[in-house]
Amino acid sequence: MNRIHNFSAGPAILPLSAIQNTQKAISNYNNLGMSIIEMSHRSKEIVAVFDEANANVLELMNLSADDYSVLFLGGGASTQFAMVPLNFLKTKANYINTGTWANKAVKEAKKVGNTNVIASSEDSNFNFIPREFTIDSDADYLHYTSNNTIFGTEFDFIPESNIPLVCDMSSDLFSREIDFSKFDLIYAGAQKNIGPSGATLVVIKKSWLNEKGNSNLMTMFDYKTHVKSDSMFNTPPVLPVYVINETLKWIKEQGGIKAIEIMNRDKANHLYEKIEGSSGFYIPAVPKKEDRSLMNVTFNLKTPELEQKFISEALKYDLSGLKGHRSVGGIRASIYNACPMLSVEALVNFMDHFLHENWS
Repeated sequence: MNRIHNFSAGPAILPLSAIQNTQKAISNYNNLGMSIIEMSHRSKEIVAVFDEANANVLELMNLSADDYSVLFLGGGASTQFAMVPLNFLKTKANYINTGTWANKAVKEAKKVGNTNVIASSEDSNFNFIPREFTIDSDADYLHYTSNNTIFGTEFDFIPESNIPLVCDMSSDLFSREIDFSKFDLIYAGAQKNIGPSGATLVVIKKSWLNEKGNSNLMTMFDYKTHVKSDSMFNTPPVLPVYVINETLKWIKEQGGIKAIEIMNRDKANHLYEKIEGSSGFYIPAVPKKEDRSLMNVTFNLKTPELEQKFISEALKYDLSGLKGHRSVGGIRASIYNACPMLSVEALVNFMDHFLHENWS
């Protein structure tokens, strides 16, 4: 297969092994004479896929199945924006607003109950991570978004919280080592770093759900529904979960999250160094180095016209997906786990070429 350099923000690049194994599974799963997309989700073969995926998630997070439940749900992270407050917002909730997706989570929570935004970077067009804020000790939970896909910022710390901690990790899950046990609920749309679109991973602390989860919710919006049925209350997204599991196995084969983090930091440093060393030709969208994302590297050129030329000419070198989000423009290189250093090197070489040809 002739693979181009894919810097798309999501759906995004996947490990080649996951793609190849999925091709086989779609054609003839485990030599059963039918495709995986034709099989009952309650068959022993599909249940085994879900069981293995659950175990791989907990292993990578270093969490116990006695303490945490793993769910694979539909509806994307956008549905989780509503499910979290529906299940846990009783008195009030605290939110940190660091971008488009965090802001959408805030809007959904406000529809449910009292929602206090304790910190925000909106006044600076979300180009930094707030580091000073006061958490309401009587709030039901604190919610934040660990990586800002659109603007290119990322928390390099876990907020110290004396209340339950909830995090949207859609675009940086398993990209670096963190203490997952500090969280009461983690959710992530798969399509940025662990799989294709169509499935959302939720990891939830059992004690918090059992002790504090709201009752009398609509069935599909109640986490307890999905925990009790092992993600199979209704027909789950079988094929996306299969791909997620193949991706999780690939992460383990690379040496786990520790090895993945080393690769991700090498890629990001290589790219940021090229931006910083361009004498102002390439302008980082995030001023402070400690706030910059390892996953989504954002930068600008002097004019929108020059940025469009950069994007168009990059395609000639098989560099795809570099156009910034429509809401902010500019350039965005998403260098998720499966993006190889070879692609980053190809981008850096093109950046050298483009600077030489367009310096004035």
